[in-house]
Amino acid sequence: MQYRKEIRPEDPGALLLDETIFHNANGYLGVRSNFEEGYPEGIESIRGSYINGVYDFAGMKQAEKLYGLVEEKQTMLNVADTQGIKLFLGGEEFSLFTGRLLKGERILDMKKGYTARRMLWRSPRGKEVEILIRRVASFTRLPLFLIDYSVTALNFQGNLRFVSTHRGDIKNYSKSGDPRVAAESFRHLLPVRGRTEGAASFITSEASKSGILVCTAVDHVIEGGKAITLSTEASPGGAKTQIGGALGKGKTLRLLKYSIFTDSLRREDCEEAAGEELRRAVEAGADDIYRSQEEYLEEFWESAFLEIDGDEKLSDAVKYNMYQLLQSAGRDDKGSIAAKGLSGEGYEGHFFWDTEMYIEPFFALTRSAICRNLISYRYAILDEARKNARILGHKKGALFPWRTIMGRECSGYFPAGTAQYHINGDVAWSVVSYYLATEDFAFIAEKGAEIVFECARLWIDTGSWSQGTFQIHGVTGPDEYTCMVNNNYFTNLSAKFNLHWAVRFYHMLADSGWINPLAARIGLVPEEIQTFSRAEKAMYIPYDAELGINPQDDSFLSKKKWDLANTPKEDFPLLLHYHPLHLYRHQVCKQADTVLAHFIFEDQQDPQTIQRSFLYYEKITTHDSSLSTCIFSIVASKLGYREKAYRYFGDSAMLDLYNTHGNTMDGIHTANMGGVWMAIVYGFAGLRIGEKGLSFDPDIPDPWRGYRFRICYRGSRIQAAITFSSATFTLLSGAEKKITVYGKTYTLADSLSTALKRRSG
Repeated sequence: MQYRKEIRPEDPGALLLDETIFHNANGYLGVRSNFEEGYPEGIESIRGSYINGVYDFAGMKQAEKLYGLVEEKQTMLNVADTQGIKLFLGGEEFSLFTGRLLKGERILDMKKGYTARRMLWRSPRGKEVEILIRRVASFTRLPLFLIDYSVTALNFQGNLRFVSTHRGDIKNYSKSGDPRVAAESFRHLLPVRGRTEGAASFITSEASKSGILVCTAVDHVIEGGKAITLSTEASPGGAKTQIGGALGKGKTLRLLKYSIFTDSLRREDCEEAAGEELRRAVEAGADDIYRSQEEYLEEFWESAFLEIDGDEKLSDAVKYNMYQLLQSAGRDDKGSIAAKGLSGEGYEGHFFWDTEMYIEPFFALTRSAICRNLISYRYAILDEARKNARILGHKKGALFPWRTIMGRECSGYFPAGTAQYHINGDVAWSVVSYYLATEDFAFIAEKGAEIVFECARLWIDTGSWSQGTFQIHGVTGPDEYTCMVNNNYFTNLSAKFNLHWAVRFYHMLADSGWINPLAARIGLVPEEIQTFSRAEKAMYIPYDAELGINPQDDSFLSKKKWDLANTPKEDFPLLLHYHPLHLYRHQVCKQADTVLAHFIFEDQQDPQTIQRSFLYYEKITTHDSSLSTCIFSIVASKLGYREKAYRYFGDSAMLDLYNTHGNTMDGIHTANMGGVWMAIVYGFAGLRIGEKGLSFDPDIPDPWRGYRFRICYRGSRIQAAITFSSATFTLLSGAEKKITVYGKTYTLADSLSTALKRRSG
């Protein structure tokens, strides 16, 4: 289970891309795959290391200081650079930009959990060495990042020297002209203390405005050959360790560089914690770290198993995406999943609705403890969401920010940001989805129900009654090319769903005797529940009888259609080439909006309307957002448009490995990666989880011979195997479960198989 790629130092674009593709992360920390030895001056690099949820504040200028507009944002910090290792063979410095690279490749091993560079290099003076550099972000020791650097002399013997650096004086990356990346670079993290302890170095830094402390600790171990530590020097801004040794012909010398990252959000004394974590890691040794990494991943792939028969390249791409989701997901309530995971600084490390709608379904059915952590993060920022609602004029409820790290809104352009109130419906949907997949009612009583209640309150305060219907005005749906509208179809349905489950959870908690403490704490009264129910039943759902479709909002169909066919290719994505107001006045969609609603809330509309809506919006959607094609694949699959479903799926699956959006250098597209998994499981296999239980409506794309995957549903592990002739479901562990296949309900006690019924569009 490996992904390999030739190293091409002569291609600067490939270097930037590979920094992202081969990054190491474990949900807590992430390190981009920069060359340890660095690049020559003039070659661009985004050299970065990040900690999930660690941030600083930065100013955000507003042209007009209107009330409530965001003037301060949070930004993810580039916390320290512990990657630096220079190698000297006698008087010659190793660099892939000098001498000759005889052979070189990058490796990502998703079974063993490491990345590597393997190189055969000849120096300008003819010395040939084989260099293998493996890197691990430990899944079992979250603060640990290990660089394992081996050098083998092939045609010479002599002295070598390592110069290992530990830098705290770094900046974040910036790029002007692209709203998806910070426009200015600041030195957010200021080194305040540096020291050595034997050969180990410690740097403690403080975020300039948030006051968060970060400590990085580094130590070295040498194996093979005779080596001594020449010197270790440290200052608040950095440390340098020089290690010299003798290398015989045909012999190998191995440098193990242990780096520890800790922060004051999670540790009372992050420097003391770093020292303890470093000591334990060095004592455990590299072999133990590799072994525990492989054991962790063996368990992960056992539960998240997915295999495609008939397209090995695509199968590997899907596994790559799943592995990146595991690397990106926060492991506590201090962080979540950024739009770029922990692979880069795109969108400044902010958390969006992407986590709830595109990624949590994967974890809910494969690694539910991670899903619970992600929801716990939303619970941890619930008070900030309440404050956000008050800023926007709401007397009750909570409004989760459109983009954030610590809970405050970071969206400077409110029409396409803060106005996306559907974020509340998305968070509520994720809570319900987790419950339906796990039946973890204790978690609902502890955290989930309170989130759902506070989100429901917001809808009541936002909406208004008109002619017997409940309507929601002045909001923006998922499509960011259409802003500040009335009755966005997706938003209204998500509010309806939220209100329905607020009522359901209230009565479930009341029946179990758990409602009173929660109701007393947040002031929830029965009259509110009655209002929730009344608004849910009266929710206005836009429908156009002439076209037989659901309009995206009240005014959408009255606008002029954008001529996508005659728009120059170089004008995409449109947001970088057209003024927002110009976009807002046209029927043009950046991404799935009503089509997304037809997937998430498909039982709210008949199949014929969904079909007509899909065909209508397909013609005016640019898919400028990476969140789009995976959703179109799922709905196309449901409707039996097999060729379209497969084409949209392929566009999504290959997005990062082939850099199809041209910006993977800034980081991976985590939401799309979750959407790729959903396109198989929810799309081709037709999986749905509702109040009545688990159901499948499986089909298979024409290019495949079959596919298999596993899910964990309410404590039972189930495998689905789909071929052109049959759909087989096997209970691998846990109690028997009732499942529905093609509308017929079975009790799954061991294995059952049914003839495949292919969908027709």
